[in-house]
Amino acid sequence: MPVIILKSKKGLSTEQKRRIAKEFTETLVSVAGFKKELVTIFFEEKELEDIAKGGRLRCDE
Repeated sequence: MPVIILKSKKGLSTEQKRRIAKEFTETLVSVAGFKKELVTIFFEEKELEDIAKGGRLRCDE
């Protein structure tokens, strides 16, 4: 079962998630030959205060 975990800052709309799910799934089907029904996608959204990069919180940038 192919699983995609998409981690991003909060703010993706439901419509954006629908499009991402559709297009990522189509890519796995066409490139890797996976069955569409087996593709699972998890969206993990975080607040900028929960993400650090280069020793700094993203909310402080």
